Amino acid sequence: MLRAVRTFVVLGLLAGTAAAQTIPSVSVTSTRDPVDKSYRRMVRGMDRFAREQPAMAPAATLRFRLLPRLPGTRMEGIELKVVGDTVSLPVPVALDNSFTLARDEQALREDAALVANRRTTSMTWRADVRSPGVPEGMRRLGDLRLECRVGMEAGLVSNNVHLFAWLGDLLASADRVCTDPDGRYLFFTERPVFAVTLQADGRSMQAPLRAVYASGTQTPADLRYCDCQVLLERSYYAPVWDSSWPDDTLLSFEYMDDPAPPDAPAAPGIAAGQTRDQVRAALGEGTAVPFRDGREAWLYPRADDSRGQGKPEYLVLFDADGRVIKSRMRAP
Repeated sequence: MLRAVRTFVVLGLLAGTAAAQTIPSVSVTSTRDPVDKSYRRMVRGMDRFAREQPAMAPAATLRFRLLPRLPGTRMEGIELKVVGDTVSLPVPVALDNSFTLARDEQALREDAALVANRRTTSMTWRADVRSPGVPEGMRRLGDLRLECRVGMEAGLVSNNVHLFAWLGDLLASADRVCTDPDGRYLFFTERPVFAVTLQADGRSMQAPLRAVYASGTQTPADLRYCDCQVLLERSYYAPVWDSSWPDDTLLSFEYMDDPAPPDAPAAPGIAAGQTRDQVRAALGEGTAVPFRDGREAWLYPRADDSRGQGKPEYLVLFDADGRVIKSRMRAP
């Protein structure tokens, strides 16, 4: 069997291709791509969930979920199979493109791969951990912590090396990535996001504005290597590394289309309807983050401004016509 190459390969941990080829039900010897999802690694992620779930999310359940990564990816009718030397096991996919994996000893022995009837690189793969009782539209921080650890253990990581501070084997280390402020494991909301707020034990804090849109660090050249290629406006970082926030912390989301809360501070001198030139005159040049629907966000301080630490942060959202929709200020 052409064994899946599961060594590091900087840009290949997330995905490979399972091109639309006919997969025989028995004895596959040449259709596996070197970076198809490793069944063994997926099971390792499931094992990690079983070990850490009692402490971090006692009542949570684990599924895996597929999200679009390339423009034009068709997410309807996805079929998955676990394919090895002699084993071919269909994997049912729910309407929300989530699925679970059964443990199969033969597939483990044969170092099987999980392949789809889509190009593997056309999709983003994520662990999906959910605890009961979480209010609609919110996420629980302990669930996200487990998602990060399971996702890293299972090899469901971004293949953009710029999102991580380490190379080599450390890139695949859940303990390192999920417990360090520079780990930068991307999560995704259901709708285009504008701001994230953390709430726990009577304490409430807006997350740094650079927690959204991959911090504005994705250049057009880099974006094609990122899980967030078509989900940039839905991407955010959660403080999974910050032990000062307990596992029961709830994250709430303000979306781009939501009206700004009446007590939310706007960026100084910025009002709805202003043009880019007016914003530039008031705040200077920000880091522009364009989205596929024509909207654009400007982040301050700029991503390349090393003097920005300790200063207020501003986020300005423009519509497709270049007019301000809303803005936000966050104190340092």
